[in-house]
Amino acid sequence: MTDKCDIGLIGLAVMGQNLVLNMSDHGFKVAVFNRTVSKVDDFINGSAAGRTIYGAHSIEELVGMLASPRRVMLLVKAGQAVDDFIEQLIPHLDPGDIIIDGGNSNYNDTIRRTAYVESKGLLYIGTGVSGGEEGARHGPSIMPGGSPAAWPFVKPIFQAVAAKVDDGSPCCDWVGENGAGHYVKMTHNGIEYGDMQLICEAYHLMKEGLGMSNEEMHQVFAEWNEGKLDSYLIQITRDILAFKDENGEYVVDKILDTAGQKGTGKWTGISALDMGIPLTLIVEAVFARCLSALLEERKEAAQVLSGPSSTFDGDKAAFIRDLHDALYASKIMSYAQGYMLMRAAAQEYGWHLNYGGIALMWRGGCIIRSVFLGKIKEAFDKNPDLNNLLLDDYFKAEVEAAQAAWRRVIAKAVELGIPVPAMSSALAFFDGYRRGRLPQNLLQAQRDYFGAHTYERVDRPRGEFFHTDWIGSGAAAISSTYTA
Repeated sequence: MTDKCDIGLIGLAVMGQNLVLNMSDHGFKVAVFNRTVSKVDDFINGSAAGRTIYGAHSIEELVGMLASPRRVMLLVKAGQAVDDFIEQLIPHLDPGDIIIDGGNSNYNDTIRRTAYVESKGLLYIGTGVSGGEEGARHGPSIMPGGSPAAWPFVKPIFQAVAAKVDDGSPCCDWVGENGAGHYVKMTHNGIEYGDMQLICEAYHLMKEGLGMSNEEMHQVFAEWNEGKLDSYLIQITRDILAFKDENGEYVVDKILDTAGQKGTGKWTGISALDMGIPLTLIVEAVFARCLSALLEERKEAAQVLSGPSSTFDGDKAAFIRDLHDALYASKIMSYAQGYMLMRAAAQEYGWHLNYGGIALMWRGGCIIRSVFLGKIKEAFDKNPDLNNLLLDDYFKAEVEAAQAAWRRVIAKAVELGIPVPAMSSALAFFDGYRRGRLPQNLLQAQRDYFGAHTYERVDRPRGEFFHTDWIGSGAAAISSTYTA
């Protein structure tokens, strides 16, 4: 090697290898290192052979192969491994050099690490990378945040290797300060949980409610993928339903119904609770996975607990049309809630998020990519200060058009005893959001009755708090406020 490398990457699992090959495809010289050093040699002599990819056998050697300012990207397991590599890198780096974490780190860790690395005179980026192995190899969605001064030095690389939308725009742009990139990636994953659960509920209704065959469902998803629901997840569901093994049997029917998770959906729900944002659909999607994991308990319960035995006897074609609309309306709720959460986080942490730009970053390369996201970008292009997607003319009209079908589907699911936690929570959220008055006036009265927590009044200015002596004790309230 004569010239220095453009970037170094630590972590040669499949994602790391594929991203390095992607960088090489775009003309960048990449130095690589892995904790198990034999993997470096295997990679260099294997799929990286003949490319502008160079192996290092130590952290010091890797850093020495890089042009200044040095850019070192970590694609290692989230958690302690990231902190360990940061500590190993710092002694070998100079002021202005950049450490990049491309794993699924918790945004709180990224906030902490940004401050720590900057205190050492270095720059830090925490970036979400979505799209799985295929995305890493051919173009992922990349969501970087951290030290703003670092962005100009990684922008050419990141935007070159990122997925592109139809007009050539890269699915990568600067997200915001410290933990913003990983927060947006976390929210993306939460929405992904919601989308997947909604699709599973539609599948369940078709399979158990309508008694449809895999081939029939395959045809429905193929048709849906040609319209408003056109997306990566609908596309792969179409393909999964038609896939057969070497014996000509459907693989999906042989898969155990217990879902795994890596934690990002849970993190999204925890953040929503911390922020006071009603992320109902995504949280129900997480809980649906938790319920699925209780396999043995469910099997026992199935032997003793009963439900409706009714079967669907209506117009199946009409119900499938309703199901399409219910799925679309619920999807709108999921994204509306996700954007509510990001807006709250931006206020909490002082981030300057470009909401339309985020939708663009999700248009390609990532798991939730869909034509639907173009409408979100249009909404924020039209009104950057939009408080909620449901207040945009397009989404307002779409939900209005789908509302009757949405309600019919959920009512029928209840009649059939088929659980639709994500769809039904989405409708409950919509019905709550569209009401100017909710029953929490009674809840506040209850809190004041048993705990003197006080309440505000509709006939007095906000910020004035009152207490009623509900039981005639004569005791005065000591609370002067409450957390709404």
